[in-house]
Amino acid sequence: MPEPQNPPPKMMFQLNLRRRGISDQAVLRTMEDVPREAFVAPADRTDAYRDMALGIDCGQTISQPFVVAYMTERLNLQKFHRVLEIGTGSGYQAAVLSRLCGHVLTIERYRTLADQARARLARLGYDNVEVMLGDGFDVPEAAGNFDRIIVTAAMEEIPDALARRLEPEGILIAPVGPRHGVQTLIRLLRTETGFERKSLVDVRFVPALPGIAREL
Repeated sequence: MPEPQNPPPKMMFQLNLRRRGISDQAVLRTMEDVPREAFVAPADRTDAYRDMALGIDCGQTISQPFVVAYMTERLNLQKFHRVLEIGTGSGYQAAVLSRLCGHVLTIERYRTLADQARARLARLGYDNVEVMLGDGFDVPEAAGNFDRIIVTAAMEEIPDALARRLEPEGILIAPVGPRHGVQTLIRLLRTETGFERKSLVDVRFVPALPGIAREL
């Protein structure tokens, strides 16, 4: 008898997301459509659809697919939403967001990563994403407010100034906790009377740092 064949990596990728509780069909379709292999280092392309974080330039990482899908699902995105992402990295999370909302502004403190992500996203046709070199702790006032905010690096606490950039009924998701340890994903909902805060799951992210990096 022939030996059973292992399922293709991308099929296992989708099965794993479903098994771990991702149920939003729009998110699942988007995770299927966005080519993760285009956002990882060439040497890591054979691992692109494994559920693991992978290293990228400047000592940063591309998050594991489950975390990307989980955070995206909890944003409850609509096509008219304007989204702010703090921490562009490779541009993978921004690409996923872009297929589910109207516009993404993503801010990256490393010039190398911002330039690479801008070129990559343009080449792949994600034309509703704007990549900005900047400080995620000091978002320009001219950028306005946002329906959704996602932070993809660990903050010891969510700055009030960032939370206030949410529109009414807006949602912010960020990993909160020590820089070099386990953080908890926090979901803030802006209400008429303030903010509703909910703890989700434990995660590990690289730390969010203030300012624009002097090198790289």
